[in-house]
Amino acid sequence: MTGTPSPPAACGTPVPEAAPADIPPSGPALAHGLKQRHLSMIALGGVIGAGLFVGSGAGIAAAGPSIVLAYAASGLLVMLVMRMLGEMSAANPASGSFSVHADRAIGPWAGFTSGWVFWTLLCVAVGAEGIGAASIMTGWFPGTDSWMWVGLFMIIFTVSNLAAVSNFGEFEFWFATLKVTAIAVFLILGILAVMGMLPGTHSPGVSNLTGQGGFFPMGANGLVVGLLASVFAYGGLETVTIAAAESEHPRQGVAKAVRTAMWRIGLFYVGSLLVVVTLIPWNDPSVVKGPYVAVLNHLDIPGAGQIMNVVVLIALLSAMNANIYGSSRIAFSLVSRGQGPKALGRVSGGGVPRYAVVASAAFGYLAVLLSYWWPDTIFKWLLNMVGAATLVVWGFIAVSQLLGRRRIAKEQLLVKMWLFPYLTWLALAGIVGVLALMLREEETRIQLYFTGGLTLVLALTGYVRQRAAAARA
Repeated sequence: MTGTPSPPAACGTPVPEAAPADIPPSGPALAHGLKQRHLSMIALGGVIGAGLFVGSGAGIAAAGPSIVLAYAASGLLVMLVMRMLGEMSAANPASGSFSVHADRAIGPWAGFTSGWVFWTLLCVAVGAEGIGAASIMTGWFPGTDSWMWVGLFMIIFTVSNLAAVSNFGEFEFWFATLKVTAIAVFLILGILAVMGMLPGTHSPGVSNLTGQGGFFPMGANGLVVGLLASVFAYGGLETVTIAAAESEHPRQGVAKAVRTAMWRIGLFYVGSLLVVVTLIPWNDPSVVKGPYVAVLNHLDIPGAGQIMNVVVLIALLSAMNANIYGSSRIAFSLVSRGQGPKALGRVSGGGVPRYAVVASAAFGYLAVLLSYWWPDTIFKWLLNMVGAATLVVWGFIAVSQLLGRRRIAKEQLLVKMWLFPYLTWLALAGIVGVLALMLREEETRIQLYFTGGLTLVLALTGYVRQRAAAARA
């Protein structure tokens, strides 16, 4: 269903909201239970994941201080992708987000492919995040088993997502609040320490940025490895455009969220990593284990390790909650467009696609079981299959925006892509460039092959379905 152009709003009057683009007029409707405060915090906290607090250590070890440039470059690419997605989502809000836009702009096969690739990515991620959260809990409670904690977390978030969309929003609101508070406190302490204004510290100046081999201690190769590590740390930002379709004012909500993407990325990722590499040497062994813990220990913050364990646990639980939600809505959207099992399209009286929630959570829990039974075979295959999935989705977003802009009425453009089409082409070239760089490293090369295989199978399946539907019509 093509969105109807909305007339310009009078001063102080909200722009009329169209129905989600992937819900047929006669079909079931999702609830609009997310408030603006929910959407704002989902947007604000969605950029802060466990990968920032833990995974960034490997990037620093690979690139040294130049990791700041790697995160800035990949952050710029993410901002362009989010701007494109925001333009389309603000014009035509849909629970299927980019999948719906690809369906319209490229063809049903593209919506089918991007949607099910992303669904697989989110479900596997739920399993991986559950395992990570359980490992923290077993560290605190040595006599317990990992599977008990995974099961508990899965039950909590499955039940909360089954009840009402406002439950998801409320969980994410408080998770995001805690994450934002943690990173804000870290930045304040770090900046004071860099300036030598924190009691018991002295300013390191630029010694850690220029010493130990200089700003580029590992050369261009290290920068490339750091760039690849940084790209995948930004995954999950797409959830806010999925959630926007169930908010009070979808168009304004997603527009506001996208407009703040630039300073969020710059502050949380680039800013905090700059603090890390300025305060402590990049080759300090403690940095690899956890750069933020290393900084807090350097500042003699009591219980630094346990503080960061709490923050990482919150980030993992937040990601589990968001991924169960996001995967269920993507599945519901696909089914609503005739691209999946019809049973998943049923909506409860509370406006929740409960069958889609159960199916998505069940696949996530299956991933956990596979990690226990066959950690080095089937589960590793699953991880490899979604290794480059984020880039595949970003590619579909760029092409959809490039082809679909002419179909969007000017009155609908609450968010506009900068310098269209030039920056769209630049973003697309950047995505292709990162995919090409993945061929350099053995681990990422395997992920690229597996993800490419999954994408090809889905694309062929979607194309066959598209041709069959055309023949029937």
